[in-house]
Amino acid sequence: MRTSLLLTSLLLAASAQAAPGQSGDDMDKFLADKGLLNKIEHVRQSVGHKASELVVTAMGFLGVPYRRGGNSAETGVDCSGFVKAIYEQTVGLVLPRRAEQQAAATQNIDKNELQPGDLVFFNTMKRAFSHVGIYVGDGKFIHAPKPGAEVRVESMGVAYWARRFDGARRVQNQPSGSTAGE
Repeated sequence: MRTSLLLTSLLLAASAQAAPGQSGDDMDKFLADKGLLNKIEHVRQSVGHKASELVVTAMGFLGVPYRRGGNSAETGVDCSGFVKAIYEQTVGLVLPRRAEQQAAATQNIDKNELQPGDLVFFNTMKRAFSHVGIYVGDGKFIHAPKPGAEVRVESMGVAYWARRFDGARRVQNQPSGSTAGE
């Protein structure tokens, strides 16, 4: 994520300029003098705001019926169509259409690094990355589960999902109109 890279760069630049043995107070003063504290806070708020927006938009789809190949609240959604629609509507990113393509176009992260807005993948059809949802926090995700069901929030700790968990991914921040994985 570009914002993560910016934040890391700012912190590295600050620590590279700091004298060995500087206390935390001295570091805070140094960062403030360089105007970096405000930049770091802005990046943190921006990342948090986008994740919140994604989750709020996703929650707006609760109750939308599952429809194979669907990608809108009006006509119904399948799992990858749901994820694609949420990212397009919220942050203007165009993700690939299929779950396994979405996995290939995103950055692998550890399960313990999950943040709201990240993607979670499951093996539900005896093949890797056959199902996708959006992590909402607190061990839960929102997804379009199967024909006859509606978009809903479920716990990743439920035995069915825990056994089938296939990985966590983070969508990279790209300019509006670009396609992830190009």
